[in-house]
Amino acid sequence: MKNKGSILIVDDEKGQRDILNLILKKDGYDVVDVPGVREALAQLEKREFDLIMTDLQMQGQSGLDLLDKVLADDPQQCIIMMTAHGSVDSAVEAMRKGAFDYLEKPLERDNLILTLQRAFERIGLVRENRVLQKRVQSIATIPNMQGEHPKIKEVFRIIAKIAPSNSTVLIVGESGTGKELISRAIHEGSPRRDKPFIAINCAAIPDTLIESELFGHEKGSFTGADAREIGIFEAADGGTVFLDEIGEMNVAMQAKLLRAIQEKEIRRVGGKVNIGLDVRVVSATNKDLEQEIKKGTFREDLYYRLNVIRVNLPPLRERGSDIKTLAEFFLEKYSKAAGITLDGISKQALKLLMNYTWPGNVRQLESVIERSILMAESNYIEPEDLPSEITACASLAGGINFDLPAEGIDFEELEKGLIIKAMERAEWVIGKAAPLLGMSYKTLQYRLDKFEIERPDKRAR
Repeated sequence: MKNKGSILIVDDEKGQRDILNLILKKDGYDVVDVPGVREALAQLEKREFDLIMTDLQMQGQSGLDLLDKVLADDPQQCIIMMTAHGSVDSAVEAMRKGAFDYLEKPLERDNLILTLQRAFERIGLVRENRVLQKRVQSIATIPNMQGEHPKIKEVFRIIAKIAPSNSTVLIVGESGTGKELISRAIHEGSPRRDKPFIAINCAAIPDTLIESELFGHEKGSFTGADAREIGIFEAADGGTVFLDEIGEMNVAMQAKLLRAIQEKEIRRVGGKVNIGLDVRVVSATNKDLEQEIKKGTFREDLYYRLNVIRVNLPPLRERGSDIKTLAEFFLEKYSKAAGITLDGISKQALKLLMNYTWPGNVRQLESVIERSILMAESNYIEPEDLPSEITACASLAGGINFDLPAEGIDFEELEKGLIIKAMERAEWVIGKAAPLLGMSYKTLQYRLDKFEIERPDKRAR
């Protein structure tokens, strides 16, 4: 019979312990019984028990004494009190202190078994919560993924929940939000962590080579194929393949990828044998794939196969409270690497960083801090150490004059940042945002299309 869990019985009545032993062992529980609190504490020094059942009134120390000592060491230990009818008030007091439940003597078998079932359901939830907390803590320490904003903490929670599964995952987010970091966190949190993790950027590989890159090729299968080569799916067998920019893959290749995921097998280019593989696929995109489906550039069946679990990464502007945390993290990282000692970021410079819209997201912030460390003239990063697009954007947004930096500015990034800021202030109503920028409705609509600026929740849908 499968072991349902371990129980420590504490009761100074031997007959009561014998009855419980008989019932619980027959029902599949691992049982140890002791006559008092001192013996119970000695057992708890030797091993852990899922559940403790203790009599309330015993010679010497009471069940309440045991409750206090056990919960002081482990507040989540599950304890059930056993009490005679006249001591119910004391049992209720025990529950107020943290006991799971109480049972009145003489114990009824059906009520006992039902109470234990409920107790072990709770124990299972507590264990699951502990595992999730550990995973979330490990994920929250991933480089470049610092943050306490509710949106990013929700991402951490989802990753911790889904990592142990084998389901495909689609990560959706703007460029620079950390999609590959999230995919690595999913791999590291899974049973596949000791197997390969291989990432590939679909946009960086020509259409003529991507099939060979993914699935490999046989010798002589095309010009230049001088030897057999395995693809990343074979190389990652047992592990995880990360397909970045999946929205850039051509439709013909999408059909072959769909078959590989569904059938769990691939065929090398020029090969005649199907090769069975065990690979988890995590993909990512900064495109709205549902819109790409409507345009006919992305297969709907592949979308649903990839989108079993979806992770939406928020842009940095939507979790502005994390900018300070990330900036300080990058400051420590790159100042140490450069051998430069800085005391921090000045309040004025931090204010500029907090007010910027960060079209390049976390990746852009990382680059800005790395540059600013090298440019700093004092022990702090000051406004003059920041790139011109950040200081210029702040000056324009504040309605004050500023001097054009000698090195010039990236005007398109400046314009894009101002448009996003105006749209956010106008709650993404073009008619309200246009006057803020001194533009007509049509001009602003044109620039929104040009820079591919969309309302964040529209992209998520």
